Formats: sequence, C-alpha cells, structure tokens
Amino acid sequence: MYISAVPEPDQAEAFGRYVEGQRAAWGFVPDYAGCFAPRPRVADAWLELAKTIREPMDRRRFELVTIAAARARRSTYCAVAHSKFLRDVCDDQPTLDALLEDPTGETLSEEDAAVYRFASQIARDPASIVKGDIDALRAVGLDDAAIADIAYTVGLRLFFTTVLDSLGAHLDAATAAEFAPAALGVLTVGRKPGPG
Repeated sequence: MYISAVPEPDQAEAFGRYVEGQRAAWGFVPDYAGCFAPRPRVADAWLELAKTIREPMDRRRFELVTIAAARARRSTYCAVAHSKFLRDVCDDQPTLDALLEDPTGETLSEEDAAVYRFASQIARDPASIVKGDIDALRAVGLDDAAIADIAYTVGLRLFFTTVLDSLGAHLDAATAAEFAPAALGVLTVGRKPGPG
C-alpha cells in the first residue's frame, strides 16, 4: 500500500465499520481496505452503488462483465477475485476454464462472447463504442436495460481498479491460494500478487 492504512482520528469509527464489514465478507481484511482509510464514506458509497447495479442483474453476467473489465484494465486483484466468485458463487467452473484457456472470451457462447467483448471494449476505450456495437448485443438477445447494466458494471469496476492499483493494493495471499499456479498466472494481468 502506497498510502497509510491508518485513518485520521475523525475517520477511525467509520473506517472501523468498513473494515469489519470486509472481514465479515471475506473472512480476513483484504489489502484493498486500506485504500479507503482516508475516506471510508467513499467505500460505503461504492458498496451501495455496487449493490444497486448488481441486484437487477444475473449474478453470472455481473461476474463475467467484471472479469472482462478487470482484464482489460490489467487489474490482477479484480480479475482473480471475480474469477473466484464466478467459480464459487455462480458455480460455473466451465466458464472459468474456458476463460483460462482463452482469456479473450471468444470461445464462450455467442451471447457471452458478445457481452465479454463489449465489456472489454468499454473498459479499454468507451468512446470507441458505436451504434453497431449496441446492435450486435441486441442481435444476440439483449435488451436496452441489459446493455446499460453492462456499461454500469464496467464503470463501477473502473473506479475500483483505478483506486486499488493507483494506491498500491496487492491481491491477498488467501485469494491467490484459491487457484493453481498455472491458473493464477493466466489471471495475473497487471500487478503481481503479494507485497512489493
């Protein structure tokens, strides 16, 4: 972590609540929690936005979009964590295996590949999106709400990856240990796991 993970006295109570919530969710305090020590209300607001975006979506699609965005932005932390959620929360080892074999997502089903491609493009260059990209999603069955959900999810991820990577957060050893070394190697798209 490039900044102090110790909050100022006037932020200590709010940061303590945030940290305890993260400990309850993960079973440990993730390294990224320290990024929000100076401004825990930012973390709270992000969590509320994340909940608002995720709730109407299919959880599997949310994870697929998040992985695509994380890979495009070279966020190892988010690529690994959300690959774990795809596997464990969504019970979708086959899709994870396909992404480990071909991280471009092109070997997924037609709909999933289109979603993955669109999410990756937004994360890399949102101004490059044209009406034809939206029409391609409609052609595989997505309606406007589903298309907007992808854009919202990518935007959500870009905030988080930007904060984590710019402030020096590293993937937690406990999360890295959830994957075999070869899989972790594929998922390491930016900063390597561990401190440094």
